[in-house]
Parts: sequence; C-alpha cells; structure tokens
Amino acid sequence: MGLDVRVLCLNAGSSSLKVALIEGGSATARFGADVAATRDLRGLLELRGIAPPDAIGHRLVHGGPDQTAPLRLTADARARLDRAIPFAPLHLPAELDVVDAAARAYPDVPQVACFDTAFHARLPDVARRLPIDGWADEAGVRRYGFHGLSYEYVVSRLGGEALDQAVIAHLGSGASMAAVHGGRSIDTTMGMSPTGGLMMGTRTGDLDPGVLVYLMDAKKWGARDVEHFVNHECGLLGVSGTTADMEKLLATRDQDPQARLAVDLFVYTAAKIVGALAVALGGLRTLVFTGGMGAHSAAIRAGIASRLAFLGVTLDATRNLAHAAVISPPGASCMVHVIETDEETVIAHHVERCLAGAAWPSS
Repeated sequence: MGLDVRVLCLNAGSSSLKVALIEGGSATARFGADVAATRDLRGLLELRGIAPPDAIGHRLVHGGPDQTAPLRLTADARARLDRAIPFAPLHLPAELDVVDAAARAYPDVPQVACFDTAFHARLPDVARRLPIDGWADEAGVRRYGFHGLSYEYVVSRLGGEALDQAVIAHLGSGASMAAVHGGRSIDTTMGMSPTGGLMMGTRTGDLDPGVLVYLMDAKKWGARDVEHFVNHECGLLGVSGTTADMEKLLATRDQDPQARLAVDLFVYTAAKIVGALAVALGGLRTLVFTGGMGAHSAAIRAGIASRLAFLGVTLDATRNLAHAAVISPPGASCMVHVIETDEETVIAHHVERCLAGAAWPSS
C-alpha cells in the first residue's frame, strides 16, 4: 500500500454515517449521510463524483473479548463479528449492516474493521476487571473502553512521550475520558458498553445498579426497555427535559433551571472524573479536550477547568474563547490542549498497515 492509495472510511453510528476519502494521508472528500443510504453505497459515492476506492475501512464500536487489533474482513472474519453484537447491541448491528452494504457495492475491494475498543486492549488488570464473580469475567464482562480511534489520533498529534500523565477528554453527544501514560491507555471511563462512565447527551453514564432493579420492578420493564431508557431517555435530555444539545442548554440555562442543572451536572461529573483519573496517573501534567463539545465549547472547558485548579489546571480566557491549540497560560503546571479529532485519518492508517501485513503493536 503506497501513499497514493485511496481509502474510503465509513464511520457509522446507530443511524448516522460519516464518510471520508483519504488519499496520501489527507481527506479529499468528507460528508455525512444516513446509514440507510448505504443500501446504494456505490450510487451515493457516484453522485459525488467518487470513483471506486482501493480499500475500505470501517469504525466498529466493539470487537468483543477477542478482537484487539484491526481486522481484514474475510467472509469468515465477518461472520465471527456477529458474536460481538451482545456487547454493543445499540451500535454494532447498524455498523455491520454498513460493512455488508460495502461488500455488496464493491465485492473486490478489501475491507478492514477498526475497533474503538482496541486502544484500551492492554488496560492493567485493576482497570480492566469489574468487581464481579469470576465466571462473568471469563465470559467477557469487563471494562473495554471506547472512542479509541479518537484517542489514537490525539496521541499521534501530541506524541506518546508528551503524554505521560495525561487525561484525554472526548466530549460530545457520546462522552468518555482516558488516562494515558506514555501514549497508552491505563484507565478509561466507559465500561463494557458505551453507556457507562460520564453523563452524555441521552445516556446515563455510570448508574447505581439498584436504580435499574427498582425501575424493572416498578415499571415491569424487560431488558430492551431498560436498554432504551439508559441510552435514549437520560443524560442531558433526561435532566433538562427538553434537549440533549449542549449548545441549546447553554443558551437557555439563565432562564431555565433544568437546563442549568443539566449543564452543571455534566461539568461537575466531568471534573470529578478528571480528578479520579489523575489518581490513576499519579498526577496530571496534560489535559486534552477533543470531540465535538470538547473542541468547540469554550464554556464547557472553562467550567470543567474551574473545578480543577488544585491539579494545576488553569486557562487563558482569550485563548479558550478562540479555541486555540493550547489554552493554558505559559508556565502552567498542567498544559491544556484543544484538538479537533479525526477518526477517519486513523482508520485509513490502520487500513494501510493491515493490508501491508504490518503487525499491531504489542506494547
């Protein structure tokens, strides 16, 4: 695979799709679409003047217990991925539908799956293990971590050597954080599924299991009812009662007490988690904001930072409002970065390495 390879990157959510064509390490086309549009993927690309690619890369949210590296998608490999669906039933079915649609549209083009869980595959046992019985751990019930492709991009931008006591905060409608030492994940907020950890747009984040037992008894809910509730009716939407859109909540918080509570709860929880991850790292020297909200909301960054002064986190207000690359003042003990993430560039890199036969790093 050379620098002139054309990699079509398909980054699917549960209903939306981000498409990018990466050539020579740069995007020559980017656009969004509905996942349903991949039923005619070739037609979708031809309408935009995009010729058949040399290779296709997919972001898959979960690889299950065994898949810890990018995977060339042979027929057998694709069939094995169905076994991972129970670990991410909200995301994987739609993502695998996109894989199948791409195979139908371009049957002779090689495809590679890139997993959001892979970045966290070598978590220490104390971070990986959940406080549950051993049989469940052996069945794959463990902390996996997500947003791995975004974290990889940040590490590639700043360099692993610069990230020895670093917290990377990927803040968007889905939100998580990772404690990174030497460029490697040593702890992270999301657990077995992308529902855990930090409060999100419509997802609960971490929740007392007793809440779910109570609701199942009181509402006579089954598993699918609980899944819908914790993934679609909670978070910013559930607390505000109006919207999961942080920009709208920030605009109305002075008039709407519930909007203010939703914003305050998000900021408070995020700051508390940074503090917890600083314990895992033995200190905090770098804080990175990324993701849609992390890269674009000066108010959220300022709110989180204001609670972390005891860890040396301070912001230059002018730089923060300008979304500068570095928003901490000169000489600060904790350097604070703002980075626009680019998962598709990471996908293209993994596709090239995988098809060239390069080994996945083991340490």
